[in-house]
Amino acid sequence: MNLVLAYSSKEGLEKEYRRRYPAGDSETPEDFFAEGDSWTTIRHILETLKGNGHRVTGIEADEEAGEKIKSAKPELVFNIAEGLFGDFRESYVPMICERMGIPYTGSGPLELAICLNKARAKEVLAYNGIPTPAFRTLDPDFPVHMDHFPFPAIIKPVAEGSSKGIFDHSVVDNGEEAVRQINDAFLKYRQPVLMEQFLQGDEFTVALWGNGDQIEVLPIVAIRYDDLPAGARPVYSYEAKWIWDTPGKPLDIFKCPASLTRVEKESIESLVRSAFRVLNIRDWCRIDVRMDQSGKPHILELNPLPGILPKPEDNSCFPKAARTAGYDYAAMLEKVIGIAAERWGIRT
Repeated sequence: MNLVLAYSSKEGLEKEYRRRYPAGDSETPEDFFAEGDSWTTIRHILETLKGNGHRVTGIEADEEAGEKIKSAKPELVFNIAEGLFGDFRESYVPMICERMGIPYTGSGPLELAICLNKARAKEVLAYNGIPTPAFRTLDPDFPVHMDHFPFPAIIKPVAEGSSKGIFDHSVVDNGEEAVRQINDAFLKYRQPVLMEQFLQGDEFTVALWGNGDQIEVLPIVAIRYDDLPAGARPVYSYEAKWIWDTPGKPLDIFKCPASLTRVEKESIESLVRSAFRVLNIRDWCRIDVRMDQSGKPHILELNPLPGILPKPEDNSCFPKAARTAGYDYAAMLEKVIGIAAERWGIRT
């Protein structure tokens, strides 16, 4: 199959930033380009797809991407492009593809934008009766109020992924700490902030793929915080993902499959299937879940462009779940292509 791999490299995101702020900004947070992929990952995906027998063109999702995709004349675009600014940044490549009538992997522009904006996604979930922690959206243009909010809470930029903007100190125990972290997030990330009740139970991340009544839940990944530094909050923060967990010294933070009772497993699987369907997700997704003190699972967020770092020591959770299900990296990528091709009516 003739494929395009549409990606956002860390260098590409930095160029996007410099185009908007050519004078530079010394206050750029250390995690600002966290959602971009490294060239090591991009090359590995390209070589794996070629090894699977495809013709592949890699294209950075920049301002020239539309013309480059058009020139490549792909049968399918494998989309992992994140972008940098705005709620529709992950929708850029799907919007190009839909404009040109080109099939692509993954969810559509609207669904990607809704899931990227954590508050909007939680509103849809809550409206449909799907459990999600209590939350409040704070906007830099309006006063911040803490009245009647259940603490502890976690403070997050409303539209980021890859643990961007979520640090160990993002978990707060009272209104004074919350206001300080909220104002800091306003300054650094230039967007509204989500204040979410911090649930005290166990945390899991769940990979799914498929469409319609053929959605398959892969083995559930438990996130265990015992291996974090002493005093660290039990949260998968930027430090836990990118600083404390390194290929040379990986944290023993994941267990797949998770040790769950039959009832717990079925409860989580039912919950993530419902969220997948309600938000109209396509082809694949990774969904973060946390239990409350009574053991009831709640949806934290959906990641319809899941990270797929190739090496096991990278601790990338979608590939981890796929490996546990019996798919090596090449088979995992091929499975996603096959699911998307079937949805588009493409013969592979």
